Order: sequence, then structure tokens, then C-alpha cells
Amino acid sequence: MTPSLSCWCVVPAAGAGKRFGAAIPKQYLELQGKTVCEQTLERLLQVSAIQRIVVCLGRDDDRFQTLPLAQHPRILTTHGGAERCHSVLNGLHALQNEASDDDWVLVHDVARPCVRPADIEKLIHHVQRQNAIGGILANPVRDTMKRVNPHNHITETVSREHLWHALTPQMFPLGLLRDALESALADLALVTDEASALERLGHQPLLVEGHPDNLKITHPQDLPLANLFIQQQQQETH
Repeated sequence: MTPSLSCWCVVPAAGAGKRFGAAIPKQYLELQGKTVCEQTLERLLQVSAIQRIVVCLGRDDDRFQTLPLAQHPRILTTHGGAERCHSVLNGLHALQNEASDDDWVLVHDVARPCVRPADIEKLIHHVQRQNAIGGILANPVRDTMKRVNPHNHITETVSREHLWHALTPQMFPLGLLRDALESALADLALVTDEASALERLGHQPLLVEGHPDNLKITHPQDLPLANLFIQQQQQETH
């Protein structure tokens, strides 16, 4: 599937990865002989519809510029912010010299190195075909869901029907996403993903099912799992 729609991409990568507990930010840990960051960006670069990728870095980041990919003509960098939403907003501002408000922007987590380029193209295709306000990759919830009180005692079982895990990329028009994030920040609403910023304004983004191996590396046990997923993907192509 070759999408005809062209778009841009923002990759927030300013986090320190405190939950991971490593000595360096998790995006610079080794995964299959490269950094997590390189694995992620190489997959995004395989999507021909993406014109340019903006990587939003921490102000004290001195590692990214040492990566060979830092010199790639389709990659540029800008400073990130205190939270994901601040980093994404900075990335959108960095694109405004080249992109218009009507252009599409994909936002993807730097810590999702297993994303399949085919899934990204699938997202672009479905958003375009259905003329949606935007869309995200997601997976349906498969486990029984429990709600608990502050002491971790179960208070109820929540129906998993119509519940999905939000993944990335998430795809929206640049101007609409910028305005939604600025509105959320003005209202002191710390949104945790781009879709929730749009939802605050009454929009209903499209869900597009992605592959379950689109793992976000958050805890130490996620890194060997990502390694396994990449090995499996490599076997599929041979």
C-alpha cells in the first residue's frame, strides 16, 4: 500500500526515562546493535510519505548528534519541553517554516522502535480514505480490566468492550493539533497523548488497529521483549 498523502513527523525524545532506571536515557540504550532512537527513526524513514522528521531533544542532550542518522537530510532537531505535550508543540512550531496548517503531522514515541512501517502507511491510508479529522494506531484491550481504590483493592470489573490501548503514531492536521495542545496547556490540562487534546475540543479521531508488537519501552523488561519482536519481524521478511 503506497499512500498518496504526504505528511510530516514529530518525535518527542526529551525524556530522561526515569521509570526505566538506566544510567542513560532509554532512547540511547542498545537494541540490535543500534540505539533505540536509531531503530525508531529508521522505521519512520522507510515511510516515503513522511517528508521530514523533527526530533525534540532535551536541552542537555549531547548524544543525538553523535548518531549517523543525525545528519540525515530528512531529520532535523529542536528542543523538547518539560512534558510530552510541550515537546510536541515545540516540534510543530519547528515545522511551521516548511509546513502549512493543513498539512498532516504524525507524532510517534521515540521509545516505540518496533513500529511497522506498514502500520504507519495503514494509518495514513485509512485517515485519508475516511476523510477523518485524524487518527491513531491502537490495539483492542484483551484482558479483564479491574478498577481499584487507593489501597489496590478491586472496586469493580470494567467491561473491556470498546476499550483500546492507544499507540503511536497519532496523526492530525498541524494547525488543529497545535491549537488543541495550546488550548489544553492554557487550561492547565496535561494531556498524555495528542488524541486526548483533540477530544477536549469535541473531535472524535479514528482508531486504526495496529500490530500488537508496537511496544513502548518503559521498564527494563521491555528491552529484551523489543529485541525479540525485532528478531521476529526480521524473520518474517526473509
